[in-house]
Amino acid sequence: MKERKQRKLNTSMISLWLLHGKEATCRQWLADGPKRLLEKGAVHLDSSDNIYKVKSELKNAAKIYSMEYYFEISGKIADWNCTLHDLQLCFGVKEFLVISPQSASGVVLDAPEATKLLSAVSIALANCSSLWPAFVPVHDPSRKAFIGIQNMGTIFTRRFEADRIGSQVPIKFMHLEGLYELFVSKFAYCMSDHSMHLFRVHLLMKLTYQTLSNDEDNYDDIQEADTENAESETSPGCGNPNRKHWDDDCPWNEWYSAEDPVMRFDLVVTWSEKVVESSLEMAEMENASPHEAEKWILAPNLYPNLDSSKGDRIGFASQLHLLVNALEMSFEAPFIEDFVSVENPGSDNLESTMVIPPPTVLDRVLKDLFLEDPQLPDFAKDEHKSSRAIKGAPVESLFVQFCLHSLWFGNCNIRAIAVLWIEFVQEIRWHWEESQPLPKIPANGSIDLATCLINQKLQMLAICIGKKRELNEEFEDCIGTKDDASANMEEVNKVGDESSSFHARSQAFDEKRDSLLTPEGFNGSKTVESKFSANAQDVHSSDKSTLDSIRRGSAGPVGSMKLLKLCQSLHAPFTQSAPLMTEDMHEERLRAIETFGFSFLERETLSSDMSAFKAANPGAVFEDFIRWYSPRDWENDESEAKGPSTDLTEGMNVDWPPQGRLSRRMSESGNFWRKIWDEAPILPASEQKPLLDPNREGEKILHYLETMQPHQLLEQMVCSAFRASADTLNQTNYGSLKEMDTKMDQLYLTMASTLRPLQVNLLSNTSDTIEDLQRLCVVFEHVEKLLILAASLHRRFRQVPRISEAIFSNYYNFYLPTMGIGLADVDTQKEFDMKLQLSQNERQVVSNMFTPPTANQSWRKVLSMGNHLNGHEPILREIIFSMHDNASDNHYASSSHRDYQQDTETYRMYTCGTSNDLRVALSIISYD
Repeated sequence: MKERKQRKLNTSMISLWLLHGKEATCRQWLADGPKRLLEKGAVHLDSSDNIYKVKSELKNAAKIYSMEYYFEISGKIADWNCTLHDLQLCFGVKEFLVISPQSASGVVLDAPEATKLLSAVSIALANCSSLWPAFVPVHDPSRKAFIGIQNMGTIFTRRFEADRIGSQVPIKFMHLEGLYELFVSKFAYCMSDHSMHLFRVHLLMKLTYQTLSNDEDNYDDIQEADTENAESETSPGCGNPNRKHWDDDCPWNEWYSAEDPVMRFDLVVTWSEKVVESSLEMAEMENASPHEAEKWILAPNLYPNLDSSKGDRIGFASQLHLLVNALEMSFEAPFIEDFVSVENPGSDNLESTMVIPPPTVLDRVLKDLFLEDPQLPDFAKDEHKSSRAIKGAPVESLFVQFCLHSLWFGNCNIRAIAVLWIEFVQEIRWHWEESQPLPKIPANGSIDLATCLINQKLQMLAICIGKKRELNEEFEDCIGTKDDASANMEEVNKVGDESSSFHARSQAFDEKRDSLLTPEGFNGSKTVESKFSANAQDVHSSDKSTLDSIRRGSAGPVGSMKLLKLCQSLHAPFTQSAPLMTEDMHEERLRAIETFGFSFLERETLSSDMSAFKAANPGAVFEDFIRWYSPRDWENDESEAKGPSTDLTEGMNVDWPPQGRLSRRMSESGNFWRKIWDEAPILPASEQKPLLDPNREGEKILHYLETMQPHQLLEQMVCSAFRASADTLNQTNYGSLKEMDTKMDQLYLTMASTLRPLQVNLLSNTSDTIEDLQRLCVVFEHVEKLLILAASLHRRFRQVPRISEAIFSNYYNFYLPTMGIGLADVDTQKEFDMKLQLSQNERQVVSNMFTPPTANQSWRKVLSMGNHLNGHEPILREIIFSMHDNASDNHYASSSHRDYQQDTETYRMYTCGTSNDLRVALSIISYD
């Protein structure tokens, strides 16, 4: 008894203390107003776009209480489809106070204390002439229970009460009919049977449906797959494949499987306000289809770590970051083998986590790299317009495939890369020694100087292997021909001399193999004739047959051009193809020209062409070669400038000898070209030593690959891996998302500028480029995440692209401020929240996302509520019941001078919940 009196005394003292302290605070807040409170530092609520709060504390020896004032800036009434505060939604208020103790629970557990506290605040607000409602949290925090009060400025008071049932909801309250009767009972309690009376109850209803998350969907698929596998064991040969992952047809799926960034979708279906007069109408409404609702609002639910980096996301960006770390470590040793051997001095610096995959994994990677594809892929397919600005290689090329495999081999550490590279080069050497064509190398006989040097070397090696195979085939044909000749001498005598026959075939083969060097002023398609065909222009020559008999390697006459010393047609020779060169060979050639004025390769090529010209034009002089090979070094007289004769049958009428002279450059004594002409033998191209020695060049390439320094390898790998990763992502189909197109364009430009020091060999172990590359990985990760989201949205809404475009654009604007910083610095507390209202033609597409539940899903879920959407019940049902009374003749209208009637909401009940959870919030106007 004594303790009860003491508690009442303490409660009274607290009430008086609060009454004095809170009244002063309320007066100050009323005087400041919302705009002034914002200037003083009112806090914005992240859960709402337009709600702010200020906070005040009072301390005494017993307890510490806090009073929070919530207010809005906008004067318009917020729709309940917008983001509202929990108390705004429950009780329909706009601005309010919350008084709570500063304790672990944050609620008032003692009922008398709560009542006294609320009374004290009510008196304080009345003294301030404030109409703010005030709320006090009570009971257990999990119940989200409140009691509240609001002074209406008259003798009437609005009282609030909210509570929650967390389990075992009565079946009656699972249905709309039971909830309607619960609301009616609050004002019809004095009637014995309120079902006999009709009450005009206003009703608003909102249902939330939710698609299955990927985890739930995968669980059901696993259960179904287990059942199918069990059935297939009894029926051999009729297996059912398991469900595919969502990105199985995406370009990045060859290297990793991305988590679907869209966890699920929430569909909020809202009915317009209705007036219900009986529980029968509620029962009918429960059977109504969601398609009859006024509004459909779609809300994407993305994974919370989509815009954060927690180290558990695997993609190109994460592996590229590891490759950059390997590049930084590559300067610690001069040879690739040093990172493999544990006996080298630098092995102590290698971390224990740098493990090497088992041999089985290595064999599988090599088999995939060197698997011969009968049809080469299109290397320029879906290539970005800025892709070639990065000195890498096409995605499907052999070296780029090696780089992409390295990203996932042994977690892309330097030791694993070294092991894979050594085995890779050994496999290339085997192809060289066995004259086997290299896979994934275009067989067009050209070298793309816009690619990295290793790719150029591999292209060169593929050409050398092809030449080597041709020489081997010629040798085998020669041996086989000689064997046939000795075994069939009689048949050979009928045909002719075997050696001359072989020489003719060999020459014909070489002439077809060698490319024709077309000089200026020579049109091969019109003037080239077979050396075995008759030439009408040479009929007038008395010794034509003699000259033709010794003419070798001729591709045909060049128009009406004549030799200077003989009145014979000038013939264009078959020449050897100019030897192909890689980038470093071109640089070596330029250095030789700067030093000596010419390069060895130029001398060899020029000598070969002069020898072929001499063989095709017996009796020709140096000036004839210059007229054909370098016309700009031959100065014609006006007589020859008239052009060649058009009369091919009357060759004697053609002016001869041609008039003209050598240029000053070619006329100088000791001219380099004339010296080579004098030394050049008379040999057709088919009998010359090849300009490109495949054996020598092939061994030089293998020596380069086997002895290159680690940092040189890693520099080219980084450039190629970045370009290939971006090219792979660029093949993704994400529809017409302009923001994504812009980000991809910016990514390529950023990569080109950042990777430029690696392309010109300006990188060092102390260079700032490593930091730039690490920042580039962050940029790449941002773009990669956006692109995966774009692909996920596009594949869901192909038929209604407006939805995917609207969602992606909204998320892009939400995510854009974080793209200039590291992902570790992203504020993960703010979540993406978007609601998109759907049109009528978009509803069916969204409805199809709610696939009918499978047998497992139906068994695990008991449908207890109505308004099903394709067999799915709502996960949340919200209803607002309200009762309006006419206020023209009562105290509510006493201060009104208007002559029309006005309705006042006297009863309001908000319900929110499912079959396992129900929350009810009630507000009633009562007479004091």
